Amino acid sequence: EKLTKGPYKKCMEQRFKELVASKGLEGVQAEVTDMDWESTFFLRHLPVSNISEVPDLDDQYREVMRDFAKRLENLAEELLDLLCENLGLEKGYLKKVFYGSKGPNFGTKVSNYPPCPKPDLIKGLRAHTDAGGIILLFQDDKVSGLQLLKDGQWIDVPPTRHSIVVNLGDQLEVITNGKYKSVMHRVIAQKDGTRMSLASFYNPGSDAVIYPAPALVEKEAVESKQVYPKFVFDDYMKLYAGLKFQAKEPRFEAMKSIESDVKMDAIATA
Repeated sequence: EKLTKGPYKKCMEQRFKELVASKGLEGVQAEVTDMDWESTFFLRHLPVSNISEVPDLDDQYREVMRDFAKRLENLAEELLDLLCENLGLEKGYLKKVFYGSKGPNFGTKVSNYPPCPKPDLIKGLRAHTDAGGIILLFQDDKVSGLQLLKDGQWIDVPPTRHSIVVNLGDQLEVITNGKYKSVMHRVIAQKDGTRMSLASFYNPGSDAVIYPAPALVEKEAVESKQVYPKFVFDDYMKLYAGLKFQAKEPRFEAMKSIESDVKMDAIATA
Protein backbone atom coordinates (compact mmCIF):
# COMPACT_ATOMS: atom_id res chain seq x y z
CA GLU A 1 0.00 0.00 0.00
CA LYS A 2 2.82 2.39 0.92
CA LEU A 3 4.78 1.65 -2.25
CA THR A 4 1.67 2.07 -4.43
CA LYS A 5 0.95 5.50 -3.01
CA GLY A 6 4.55 6.60 -3.63
CA PRO A 7 4.55 6.90 -7.47
CA TYR A 8 1.20 8.71 -7.35
CA LYS A 9 2.47 11.39 -4.96
CA LYS A 10 5.77 11.67 -6.81
CA CYS A 11 4.55 12.35 -10.34
CA MET A 12 0.98 11.25 -11.10
CA GLU A 13 -0.74 13.64 -8.69
CA GLN A 14 0.52 16.66 -10.62
CA ARG A 15 -0.50 15.12 -13.95
CA PHE A 16 -3.99 14.54 -12.61
CA LYS A 17 -4.27 18.16 -11.43
CA GLU A 18 -3.21 19.33 -14.88
CA LEU A 19 -5.82 17.07 -16.51
CA VAL A 20 -8.56 18.39 -14.22
CA ALA A 21 -7.53 21.98 -14.94
CA SER A 22 -7.39 21.41 -18.71
CA LYS A 23 -10.93 20.03 -18.73
CA GLY A 24 -12.32 22.71 -16.42
CA LEU A 25 -13.62 20.14 -13.95
CA GLU A 26 -12.92 22.18 -10.81
CA GLY A 27 -15.74 24.55 -11.67
CA VAL A 28 -18.15 21.96 -13.11
CA GLN A 29 -21.82 22.86 -12.58
CA ALA A 30 -23.63 19.90 -14.17
CA GLU A 31 -23.24 16.14 -13.75
CA VAL A 32 -20.27 14.70 -15.65
CA THR A 33 -21.26 11.43 -17.36
CA ASP A 34 -18.36 10.78 -19.73
CA MET A 35 -15.32 10.48 -17.45
CA ASP A 36 -14.17 9.35 -14.01
CA TRP A 37 -12.33 11.12 -11.19
CA GLU A 38 -9.42 8.67 -11.05
CA SER A 39 -5.73 8.41 -11.86
CA THR A 40 -4.72 4.95 -13.12
CA PHE A 41 -2.05 2.79 -14.69
CA PHE A 42 -2.15 -0.89 -15.64
CA LEU A 43 0.27 -3.71 -14.89
CA ARG A 44 0.00 -6.86 -17.01
CA HIS A 45 1.14 -10.13 -15.39
CA LEU A 46 -0.05 -12.88 -17.78
CA PRO A 47 0.49 -14.13 -20.38
CA VAL A 48 3.54 -11.79 -20.54
CA SER A 49 4.46 -9.26 -17.82
CA ASN A 50 5.00 -5.58 -18.64
CA ILE A 51 6.04 -4.53 -15.12
CA SER A 52 9.61 -3.75 -16.21
CA GLU A 53 8.32 -1.41 -18.95
CA VAL A 54 5.91 0.77 -16.94
CA PRO A 55 7.49 4.18 -16.23
CA ASP A 56 7.74 5.98 -12.87
CA LEU A 57 8.12 2.82 -10.78
CA ASP A 58 11.23 2.02 -8.74
CA ASP A 59 12.85 -1.42 -8.64
CA GLN A 60 11.56 -2.21 -5.16
CA TYR A 61 7.96 -1.59 -6.22
CA ARG A 62 8.36 -3.72 -9.36
CA GLU A 63 9.69 -6.62 -7.25
CA VAL A 64 6.94 -6.31 -4.64
CA MET A 65 4.27 -6.20 -7.37
CA ARG A 66 5.65 -9.35 -9.04
CA ASP A 67 5.40 -11.19 -5.72
CA PHE A 68 1.96 -9.72 -4.98
CA ALA A 69 0.69 -10.74 -8.44
CA LYS A 70 1.93 -14.32 -8.09
CA ARG A 71 0.17 -14.71 -4.77
CA LEU A 72 -3.07 -13.29 -6.20
CA GLU A 73 -2.79 -15.55 -9.26
CA ASN A 74 -2.66 -18.54 -6.91
CA LEU A 75 -5.61 -17.19 -4.92
CA ALA A 76 -7.71 -16.67 -8.06
CA GLU A 77 -7.08 -20.24 -9.23
CA GLU A 78 -7.91 -21.58 -5.78
CA LEU A 79 -11.17 -19.62 -5.85
CA LEU A 80 -12.03 -20.98 -9.31
CA ASP A 81 -11.70 -24.53 -7.97
CA LEU A 82 -13.87 -23.64 -4.96
CA LEU A 83 -16.52 -22.29 -7.33
CA CYS A 84 -16.35 -25.57 -9.28
CA GLU A 85 -16.84 -27.52 -6.06
CA ASN A 86 -19.78 -25.34 -5.06
CA LEU A 87 -21.43 -25.73 -8.48
CA GLY A 88 -20.84 -29.47 -8.76
CA LEU A 89 -18.43 -29.06 -11.69
CA GLU A 90 -15.32 -31.21 -12.03
CA LYS A 91 -12.24 -29.72 -10.39
CA GLY A 92 -10.26 -27.61 -12.85
CA TYR A 93 -13.20 -27.01 -15.21
CA LEU A 94 -13.16 -23.21 -14.89
CA LYS A 95 -9.37 -22.99 -15.20
CA LYS A 96 -9.59 -25.12 -18.36
CA VAL A 97 -12.25 -22.86 -19.91
CA PHE A 98 -10.21 -19.76 -19.00
CA TYR A 99 -6.99 -21.10 -20.49
CA GLY A 100 -7.26 -20.41 -24.25
CA SER A 101 -4.12 -21.15 -26.29
CA LYS A 102 -1.70 -18.97 -24.27
CA GLY A 103 -3.13 -19.17 -20.77
CA PRO A 104 -5.32 -16.67 -18.91
CA ASN A 105 -5.07 -12.89 -18.99
CA PHE A 106 -4.13 -11.44 -15.62
CA GLY A 107 -3.36 -7.84 -14.75
CA THR A 108 -3.73 -5.16 -12.10
CA LYS A 109 -5.35 -1.76 -12.49
CA VAL A 110 -3.68 0.60 -10.00
CA SER A 111 -6.03 3.48 -9.18
CA ASN A 112 -5.91 6.59 -7.03
CA TYR A 113 -9.02 8.66 -6.40
CA PRO A 114 -7.95 12.16 -5.25
CA PRO A 115 -10.14 14.54 -3.24
CA CYS A 116 -12.95 15.88 -5.43
CA PRO A 117 -14.53 19.34 -4.97
CA LYS A 118 -17.86 18.25 -6.54
CA PRO A 119 -18.42 14.56 -5.61
CA ASP A 120 -22.16 14.99 -6.24
CA LEU A 121 -21.49 15.79 -9.91
CA ILE A 122 -18.73 13.36 -10.89
CA LYS A 123 -18.14 9.74 -9.90
CA GLY A 124 -14.77 8.33 -8.95
CA LEU A 125 -15.74 5.46 -11.27
CA ARG A 126 -19.10 5.16 -12.98
CA ALA A 127 -21.39 2.18 -12.33
CA HIS A 128 -20.54 -0.98 -14.30
CA THR A 129 -20.06 -4.72 -14.11
CA ASP A 130 -16.59 -6.09 -14.81
CA ALA A 131 -16.13 -7.89 -18.12
CA GLY A 132 -13.85 -10.68 -16.97
CA GLY A 133 -13.64 -13.52 -14.48
CA ILE A 134 -12.47 -13.12 -10.88
CA ILE A 135 -11.50 -9.68 -9.60
CA LEU A 136 -9.39 -9.43 -6.45
CA LEU A 137 -9.47 -5.95 -4.95
CA PHE A 138 -6.98 -4.63 -2.41
CA GLN A 139 -8.38 -1.27 -1.39
CA ASP A 140 -7.42 1.64 0.84
CA ASP A 141 -7.89 0.84 4.52
CA LYS A 142 -8.95 4.38 5.47
CA VAL A 143 -10.65 6.21 2.56
CA SER A 144 -13.96 4.69 1.46
CA GLY A 145 -15.89 5.04 -1.79
CA LEU A 146 -16.68 1.59 -3.20
CA GLN A 147 -20.38 0.70 -3.49
CA LEU A 148 -22.24 -2.27 -4.96
CA LEU A 149 -25.84 -2.55 -6.13
CA LYS A 150 -27.97 -5.03 -4.19
CA ASP A 151 -31.76 -5.28 -4.49
CA GLY A 152 -31.90 -1.86 -6.11
CA GLN A 153 -29.92 -0.17 -3.33
CA TRP A 154 -26.30 1.06 -3.34
CA ILE A 155 -24.44 -0.58 -0.45
CA ASP A 156 -21.11 0.70 0.91
CA VAL A 157 -18.14 -1.70 0.89
CA PRO A 158 -16.19 -0.24 3.83
CA PRO A 159 -12.39 -0.17 3.99
CA THR A 160 -11.15 -3.31 5.75
CA ARG A 161 -7.49 -3.44 6.68
CA HIS A 162 -5.33 -6.12 4.99
CA SER A 163 -8.20 -7.80 3.17
CA ILE A 164 -9.05 -8.75 -0.41
CA VAL A 165 -12.52 -8.04 -1.77
CA VAL A 166 -13.62 -10.70 -4.27
CA ASN A 167 -15.84 -9.68 -7.18
CA LEU A 168 -17.14 -11.72 -10.13
CA GLY A 169 -17.31 -10.56 -13.74
CA ASP A 170 -19.54 -11.21 -16.76
CA GLN A 171 -17.62 -14.32 -17.93
CA LEU A 172 -18.41 -16.25 -14.77
CA GLU A 173 -22.07 -15.30 -15.08
CA VAL A 174 -22.09 -16.80 -18.59
CA ILE A 175 -20.11 -19.95 -17.73
CA THR A 176 -22.24 -20.66 -14.65
CA ASN A 177 -25.39 -19.93 -16.68
CA GLY A 178 -26.41 -17.25 -14.18
CA LYS A 179 -25.81 -19.31 -11.02
CA TYR A 180 -23.31 -16.58 -10.16
CA LYS A 181 -23.99 -13.01 -11.25
CA SER A 182 -21.55 -10.24 -12.09
CA VAL A 183 -22.02 -7.34 -9.68
CA MET A 184 -22.83 -3.74 -10.60
CA HIS A 185 -20.51 -1.45 -8.64
CA ARG A 186 -19.14 2.11 -8.60
CA VAL A 187 -16.75 4.38 -6.74
CA ILE A 188 -18.04 7.56 -5.11
CA ALA A 189 -15.56 10.44 -5.16
CA GLN A 190 -14.69 11.88 -1.74
CA LYS A 191 -14.03 15.45 -0.67
CA ASP A 192 -11.22 14.43 1.68
CA GLY A 193 -8.41 11.91 1.29
CA THR A 194 -7.00 10.02 -1.68
CA ARG A 195 -8.37 6.49 -2.01
CA MET A 196 -6.04 3.84 -3.40
CA SER A 197 -7.13 0.56 -4.99
CA LEU A 198 -5.41 -2.34 -6.73
CA ALA A 199 -7.92 -4.32 -8.77
CA SER A 200 -6.39 -7.53 -10.12
CA PHE A 201 -8.34 -9.14 -12.95
CA TYR A 202 -7.97 -12.88 -13.57
CA ASN A 203 -9.64 -13.23 -16.98
CA PRO A 204 -9.94 -15.84 -19.74
CA GLY A 205 -7.31 -15.97 -22.46
CA SER A 206 -8.07 -13.77 -25.47
CA ASP A 207 -9.03 -16.73 -27.69
CA ALA A 208 -10.83 -18.72 -24.97
CA VAL A 209 -14.34 -19.78 -25.99
CA ILE A 210 -16.85 -18.82 -23.30
CA TYR A 211 -20.19 -20.63 -23.01
CA PRO A 212 -22.46 -22.00 -20.26
CA ALA A 213 -21.16 -25.20 -18.68
CA PRO A 214 -23.38 -27.97 -20.12
CA ALA A 215 -23.83 -29.47 -16.65
CA LEU A 216 -25.46 -26.22 -15.50
CA VAL A 217 -27.83 -25.71 -18.44
CA GLU A 218 -31.32 -26.99 -17.72
CA LYS A 219 -33.25 -28.84 -20.44
CA GLU A 220 -36.10 -26.31 -20.32
CA ALA A 221 -33.69 -23.44 -20.88
CA VAL A 222 -32.20 -25.13 -23.94
CA GLU A 223 -35.61 -25.77 -25.45
CA SER A 224 -36.73 -22.16 -24.92
CA LYS A 225 -33.29 -20.86 -25.97
CA GLN A 226 -33.09 -18.90 -22.71
CA VAL A 227 -29.40 -19.58 -22.26
CA TYR A 228 -26.37 -17.33 -22.27
CA PRO A 229 -24.42 -16.87 -25.52
CA LYS A 230 -21.26 -18.61 -26.72
CA PHE A 231 -18.41 -16.35 -27.85
CA VAL A 232 -14.67 -15.75 -27.98
CA PHE A 233 -13.54 -13.64 -25.00
CA ASP A 234 -11.66 -11.12 -27.16
CA ASP A 235 -14.83 -10.46 -29.18
CA TYR A 236 -16.69 -9.73 -25.96
CA MET A 237 -13.96 -7.34 -24.83
CA LYS A 238 -14.16 -5.40 -28.10
CA LEU A 239 -17.91 -4.95 -27.55
CA TYR A 240 -17.45 -4.15 -23.84
CA ALA A 241 -14.97 -1.36 -24.56
CA GLY A 242 -17.75 0.86 -25.90
CA LEU A 243 -20.55 -0.33 -23.59
CA LYS A 244 -18.80 -0.70 -20.22
CA PHE A 245 -21.03 1.76 -18.40
CA GLN A 246 -24.29 0.34 -19.73
CA ALA A 247 -26.35 -2.67 -18.65
CA LYS A 248 -24.79 -6.09 -19.29
CA GLU A 249 -27.93 -7.75 -20.71
CA PRO A 250 -27.73 -5.97 -24.11
CA ARG A 251 -24.09 -7.07 -24.34
CA PHE A 252 -25.12 -10.69 -23.88
CA GLU A 253 -27.86 -10.29 -26.50
CA ALA A 254 -25.40 -8.74 -28.95
CA MET A 255 -23.04 -11.71 -28.54
CA LYS A 256 -25.89 -14.14 -29.26
CA SER A 257 -26.20 -12.66 -32.74
CA ILE A 258 -22.66 -13.75 -33.65
CA GLU A 259 -22.34 -16.98 -31.69
CA SER A 260 -23.02 -19.18 -34.72
CA ASP A 261 -19.56 -18.21 -35.98
CA VAL A 262 -17.77 -19.53 -32.88
CA LYS A 263 -15.93 -22.81 -33.31
CA MET A 264 -15.81 -24.93 -30.18
CA ASP A 265 -12.37 -26.29 -31.11
CA ALA A 266 -10.91 -22.81 -30.62
CA ILE A 267 -10.45 -23.66 -26.95
CA ALA A 268 -7.18 -25.19 -25.83
CA THR A 269 -6.72 -26.86 -22.47
CA ALA A 270 -3.83 -26.75 -20.05
